[in-house]
Amino acid sequence: MTRRTTSRFAFTTRRAAALGLAALATAAAMPGAWAQGGYPAKPITVVVPYPAGGANDMLGRLIGQKMGEALGTTVIIDNKPGAGALLGANAVAKAAPDGYTILVGGLATHAASPHLIKADYDPLKDFESIGLLGQAPIIVITYPDSPFKSLKEVGDAAKKKAGEVMYGSSGNGSPLHLAGELFDATNGSQMTHVPYKGGNAHILDLIGGRVPVIFDTATNSMPLIRGGKVRPLAVSMPQRLPDLPHVPTFAEAGYPGFQFTAWYGLFAPAKTPKDVVAKLSGALQTALKQPEVIDKLRSVGVSPASGDAAELAKLVPVEYERIGKLIKSANIKAD
Repeated sequence: MTRRTTSRFAFTTRRAAALGLAALATAAAMPGAWAQGGYPAKPITVVVPYPAGGANDMLGRLIGQKMGEALGTTVIIDNKPGAGALLGANAVAKAAPDGYTILVGGLATHAASPHLIKADYDPLKDFESIGLLGQAPIIVITYPDSPFKSLKEVGDAAKKKAGEVMYGSSGNGSPLHLAGELFDATNGSQMTHVPYKGGNAHILDLIGGRVPVIFDTATNSMPLIRGGKVRPLAVSMPQRLPDLPHVPTFAEAGYPGFQFTAWYGLFAPAKTPKDVVAKLSGALQTALKQPEVIDKLRSVGVSPASGDAAELAKLVPVEYERIGKLIKSANIKAD
C-alpha cells in the first residue's frame, strides 16, 4: 500500500516538472516573451546607421557599453550605413518591438534624410523615443591663414558679392549643407555650396585654402581645431563652449536667429512595451550621468542631454517640420 502511494506521488511530481518545462519552452518561443518582466534576458543590439570609426559609431559604442553595464547584459554594435542613414533606421523600424534592437538616430534619420530620399519608414510613427543622448553645435571653421577673421566678415562678404563666397560640405542634405543654407537665410545672403562625396575631401580642401569656409559639426571639427589645422569663427550654442572659451557664439557674432545643432538620440521600434522603454531610458540616464561619459562626449564637442524619453519625443516632430521647411525653401536635393 505504501509502495503504491509513493510510486504514484513520484509519477505526479515528474509529470508536473515536465509540464512546467514545456510551459517555459512555449513562453520563450512566443513573440515578446523576453519583454515580459525578465528584460533583458539576452544581448541588446544597437544599430549605428554609419560606418565604424566615426563620431556616431563612438557614441553608440560608449553609450551601449555603459547601458549594458546598467542593465546587466551585453550590448552588440551593428553598423548599417547607407542611404543617408535610412538603411540602419529602417532595419530598426522593422525589427521586433521587444527592446533587443535599438537605434542611434538623430538629425539625419528623423529630420533630414526622410525629406531627401524616399524612406521605408515613418520617422514620427515607427519609433518609440528612448531618450536624447546629446547635441553637437555647428562650428564655422576656416583655414589658419584665411582673410576671414570673424563670422561677421564672412556674412558681409556673402551679402556684398552674391555667390562668390564658397562653403564646403560632406554632401547635399548633410548637416553641414543645411547649416550653410540656414546661415544664408538668416543673413539674407547667397553663398555657393560646394558638396563633396563624403570622406574628408572637403576638410582637405579647406585646410589647403581651396574652400574658405565650412559649417562643420563639433564632433568633426574639435580635433582639427585642437591640432591647429583650422581656425574656428563661431559656435552655434547659447553659451561659449568650455573648450573654446575665446570663440564667440553666433549670437555674439551678430546672428542671434541662427539655431542649428546636430542631435543624437536612442530609438526603439514602435509598440515596444512601455516598461521596456522605461528600462532602456533609465539605463541611458544612468550612463549620461557618469563622469567618464560626460568627459568623453564633451571631448568631441557633444553636450550631454538628460536621456529623458519625453524630451526626445517632443524634439523629433519639431525638427522634422523645421528641417523639412528648410530643405524645401532652399530646394535641396539628394546627391
